[in-house]
Amino acid sequence: MTTCTSLDFGRPLSGTKELRALLGQGILNSNGAHWAHQRKIIAPELFVDKVKVSTLLDTWESIIENQGGIADIKIDEHMRSFAGDVVSRACFGSNFSRNKEIFSKLRALEEVTFKAVRSAKVPGMGLLPTKSNRARRAFEKEVRALILKVVKERNEFGYENDLLQTLLDGAKIANLSQDSIQQFVVDNCKNIYQAGGATGVLATWCLMLLASNQEWQDRVRAEALHVCKGQIPNVDMVLKMKQGVNVWTLVTTLHTDPEIWGPDAFKFNPERFANGVSGACKQPYLYMPFGIGPRVCLGQSLAQAELKILISLIVTKFSFSLSPKYVHKPSFNLVAISLIEPGNGVDLLVKKL
Repeated sequence: MTTCTSLDFGRPLSGTKELRALLGQGILNSNGAHWAHQRKIIAPELFVDKVKVSTLLDTWESIIENQGGIADIKIDEHMRSFAGDVVSRACFGSNFSRNKEIFSKLRALEEVTFKAVRSAKVPGMGLLPTKSNRARRAFEKEVRALILKVVKERNEFGYENDLLQTLLDGAKIANLSQDSIQQFVVDNCKNIYQAGGATGVLATWCLMLLASNQEWQDRVRAEALHVCKGQIPNVDMVLKMKQGVNVWTLVTTLHTDPEIWGPDAFKFNPERFANGVSGACKQPYLYMPFGIGPRVCLGQSLAQAELKILISLIVTKFSFSLSPKYVHKPSFNLVAISLIEPGNGVDLLVKKL
């Protein structure tokens, strides 16, 4: 099963030594009792109060002002930084400022791992001291060191109510050795960063689609203004927003089959969800953007709230359209989860309302 949403903690991922080194035995790649224990620890920490958008909005306003009222912005890095910030707040609490370094190192690790997986045609190639293998091992060590540095500071300076503390407490309850505790924390922090970053890709595709469909941009803006009335969205406001505000990049055959969705299966039409999933397709159980069954995405609620808050604030403060620079090129780039990214990024012309 291939999905394209954030925090996709679905089936365990198997494969090459390179993939196992990237994912470790965190929740993305574990199974059985070990997976169940990790899910029980992590799920309660992924909630809506971790979502802060003000930095992104202020940055865009400054860029637009400096460029004379309308700016050509490549939004990918902005969306990626936003998603990383949300994950960092969930993981590290007041230490979330470490986000940029950890996130960038993990991104680099994913890229070199992806290249290694694609080029590994001879068994044992991952063990040779090639340039890419040396780079991958160096990034692995750097990511581990950065996470363990935060763990050390936490142990020295006291308790905080965040995911890192929950992981530390859960590892101690499981009576793990010190080395096992470190590996447990490192693997799960890596997994959550890797999966959580997908929300940034989801937001990028969503803004691209709204930029190329002005009618829907206006409708989403009207709904956000009606529900939020100019305020920062809270939990109650998020719950009032219709499912039509959520736009998923439907990359699988299952989610674009005309036999299931009708003749407009490939058309951008959020209104198909006006009456819920049951009114959108012939077999609603086949719609599974966050997975299905006992391993359904544990970060589903956070991801949905994250996207609603981000999009509602962007559409109420800015209008936007596709830049002439934009070239449509969906590309599979990540290995931690099945994900389609904009191969050349997304360039938007953005104007402050």
